[in-house]
Amino acid sequence: MKKNIGIIYGGYSSEVIVSEKSMQGIMTFIEPELYNRYPILIIEEKWCAVIDNKEYPIDKNDFSFQLESEKVNLDCAYITIHGTPGENGLLQGYLKMAGIPHTTCDVLPSALTFNKFTCNTYLKGFGVAVADSLLIRNGSEYNADDIVEKVGLPCFVKPNAGGSSFGITKVKTANELKPAIEKAFTESDEIIIEQFLGGTEVTCGLYKTKDESVIFPLTEVISENEFFDFEAKYDASKAEEITPARIDNKVRDRIQSISSLIYDILGCKGIVRIDYILSDNKIFMLEVNTTPGMTVTSFIPQQIRAAGRDIKAVFNAIIEDAISRANKD
Repeated sequence: MKKNIGIIYGGYSSEVIVSEKSMQGIMTFIEPELYNRYPILIIEEKWCAVIDNKEYPIDKNDFSFQLESEKVNLDCAYITIHGTPGENGLLQGYLKMAGIPHTTCDVLPSALTFNKFTCNTYLKGFGVAVADSLLIRNGSEYNADDIVEKVGLPCFVKPNAGGSSFGITKVKTANELKPAIEKAFTESDEIIIEQFLGGTEVTCGLYKTKDESVIFPLTEVISENEFFDFEAKYDASKAEEITPARIDNKVRDRIQSISSLIYDILGCKGIVRIDYILSDNKIFMLEVNTTPGMTVTSFIPQQIRAAGRDIKAVFNAIIEDAISRANKD
């Protein structure tokens, strides 16, 4: 009998449109001969399965739904919400309480990685190099001169919780700080102001199951814009993505080793993508993504293809590992 897999998308942030594209990609990556695939939309207004353009309300008591005369219970959930509540641990906690296996990190790793400042500060304690940064909470006072002294110019102002480069500004003068901070606060109640690091940006995808550890080839990112912003991420004409990255083999091996270490330190599960920048011959980690984009052209599918792996086999392995782990808990 086929297992029922819910592909959960949507969310309560600006990244809804990106999440929907990821869901559409994942629908093609999961083997239809093995699994019944059900897109499940979670937004603030409603939770529902969306099948053939019809909506079927989710029963939040057990995360099931009624499909005509049949009650559908999920064997596993594949979370592809980029933002709250699917990337910050809230949905993971709910699913665990409901007894439904899911393919992403558990509550603590999800919450920790979603808070960029806390995650980077935590990993810094394990020797991972990160950019200098400071945190500002909405409503608190700040001094532009003090910020410039701490992180220098140019610098990045960005939401502490969020993704897809929403709300990010590259600030070049102290006068640009205030509007950049106000923009970032539209996406998050906390913002990071981070040192600018010039160099080569690369990203590393990986996953681990009980049977194997897989670290994909790196992708090199070259943006035509000033940084890898939303337009560059989702307009192919604005960025070049090269897989495998054109970097020295020793540097590549080091980044893959650091990625594996970070995965284990944080206690990650499922597919994770970790972003880096190579600056002044040093490897700086930028952030950890626990629900990375999964459109057909996203980094992870690119890296899976470059590794010579079958994408359906990869997703089968991740789903079965999630179910197996849950059965042992």
